[in-house]
Amino acid sequence: MQNSMNRLCGSAVLVLLVLLQLGGCSALRSAAGDPAAEPAIVTTPWAQAPAGGAAPVWRHYKLPGKQPSRFSYMRHDGRNTMAVNSESSASMLRQAVRMEPAELTSVRFSWQVPELMAQADMALRETDDSPVRIVLIFEGDRSKFSTKNAMLSELAHTLTGEELPYATLMYVWCNTRPVGSVIVNPRTDRVRKLVVESGIGKLKQWVDYERNIRADYQAAFGEEPGALVGIGIMSDSDNTRSTTKAWYGPVTLGTVAQSR
Repeated sequence: MQNSMNRLCGSAVLVLLVLLQLGGCSALRSAAGDPAAEPAIVTTPWAQAPAGGAAPVWRHYKLPGKQPSRFSYMRHDGRNTMAVNSESSASMLRQAVRMEPAELTSVRFSWQVPELMAQADMALRETDDSPVRIVLIFEGDRSKFSTKNAMLSELAHTLTGEELPYATLMYVWCNTRPVGSVIVNPRTDRVRKLVVESGIGKLKQWVDYERNIRADYQAAFGEEPGALVGIGIMSDSDNTRSTTKAWYGPVTLGTVAQSR
């Protein structure tokens, strides 16, 4: 019984970190009681405003007890990019969105990675790092949670005022697993990683993607997606205590209206 409680508490720490990185509201707070999110980052022209709309608001979310990665806008290879440097660090640049399931079509993104982290393996707790991640956060029916996830969500709500996100889908670059593989987070199955790039073949070059959100969510979770409520970019090297860097192009969402 005591071992089960210890495992649950250890997982609760992860949930707290996931919430601080991925959760929905600006009410998220660090363990010290300070806001987890910094003021909005001016990312234009990296994050272009839609026609007639306001510029997207992106915020840098830090993790208590973790060295934050460094995000900065720069021109790179003739592109508008968000450069990320991670030195034994982990944090996220995130934007709150609201897209109902019927509106979801595609997400477009691009990145350039100079090298991989040799020791990284996203299936293991001790080495769960990646040079690049595109993160999508979804709502859903929490009554479907397993007993463990329900307890984690309740505990997370007690600690932070926020529940465990129903589902988090990440697009990642893996060292060895084939493209199309789904990696279930070793601490909670509500976070799943879809491998869209693998190995060293496309290092040091721009790689562009357009992914079908609905199809990818179904492949990862085996069900229809709920509303999309957040997107983010993340480069982390805290578990392997290594160094990595990458450049991200703009992240844009497609909708049914845009696809007609």
